[in-house]
Amino acid sequence: MSPRSFKRLLFLAFLVLPGLQSYAQNMPTPSPPIIGAKSYLVLDANSGYEIASLEADSRLAPASLTKLMTAYAVFRALDENQIALDDQVTVSEKAWRTPGSRMFIEVGSRVSVQDLLLGMIVQSGNDASVAMAEHVAGTEAVFAEVMNQYAAALGMLSSNFRNSTGLPAENHYSTARDLAILARAIVTEFPEYYKWYSVKEFTYGDIKQTNRNALLWRDSSVDGMKTGHTDDAGYCLVSSAKRGDMRIVSVVLGTASAKSRIDGSQSLLNFGFRFFETRLLYRAGEKITDARIWKAQYETTALGLADDLYVTFPRGSYEQIESAVNMPGTLLAPVAEGQPIAELVVNLNGNNLIMQPLRALTGNPSGSLWQRSRDSVKLWFE
Repeated sequence: MSPRSFKRLLFLAFLVLPGLQSYAQNMPTPSPPIIGAKSYLVLDANSGYEIASLEADSRLAPASLTKLMTAYAVFRALDENQIALDDQVTVSEKAWRTPGSRMFIEVGSRVSVQDLLLGMIVQSGNDASVAMAEHVAGTEAVFAEVMNQYAAALGMLSSNFRNSTGLPAENHYSTARDLAILARAIVTEFPEYYKWYSVKEFTYGDIKQTNRNALLWRDSSVDGMKTGHTDDAGYCLVSSAKRGDMRIVSVVLGTASAKSRIDGSQSLLNFGFRFFETRLLYRAGEKITDARIWKAQYETTALGLADDLYVTFPRGSYEQIESAVNMPGTLLAPVAEGQPIAELVVNLNGNNLIMQPLRALTGNPSGSLWQRSRDSVKLWFE
């Protein structure tokens, strides 16, 4: 193989991870607990790493977990200034008559968007969900289309929503994986609204109702999210907890009782925090390496990541993590800011944990005629 051909191959440039700590030995990682659910998924909210799962892609009735998607669509409408928290919504007869759990709003009354959201999030009010859907999209059917469009954009590829409440309907389904994606999106995209999922009780019309998520009382690290139950779906719970700098999302579907969904979710959260940890490896915009750019105004261009990079791994194994860069052999100007140039690979004991594109942190235009000519000659000897 010629030197020029060899240069064109990818090479590994090993980097030293910041803040490396020494551990005497790795902690063993046992199997996740058996919790008596049809399906579950536990993941780290920052890295997206899957900690434990059972039939996570099985399509199941989501019951009132549907209201997470309803809330997400409303949050997007708020974020895009289509509606406002102080908008007064006139309650329709359809919303008032919706069966199941209720906020107890009256037909013809006017209720603020914020109160409807709290009624939906804390009290799981089906009436509030329908009123909110009608306010955003005109009808609940049109709102369901909006929900599905947002679900597709988030990568929830195995979900389909037919209503805003989660009441039983044909072809209304989701999966533990999709609901984990959704929960993570709410936590990361809308922290100002996510805080409402930790509200333990809400009073409307002199009727006080408590949040059905009993983990809010049992575990101080839990600050959301949503329960669900129908005869078809069983007892379900999406929960989110933060201990230190690590946040875990747990989705449990199809348990036999309200107690089993709480006990199972608690066991999964404890398992995740006890046997795994998450670290921030590189911040967005931080220089990780330099790339040689030929025929450019500047000889090198700094490369980094577009977003903060977190990695989740079995507790005690941080010392075995290595980071490497796959760099193309010859890079020519011009280079645009943000252009993907190379690939960052994070390995644990030789197994890939994460692969992310490294992007140019600044632009690097074509060089002068002299620079281009000089580099053309140099490339003949590379």
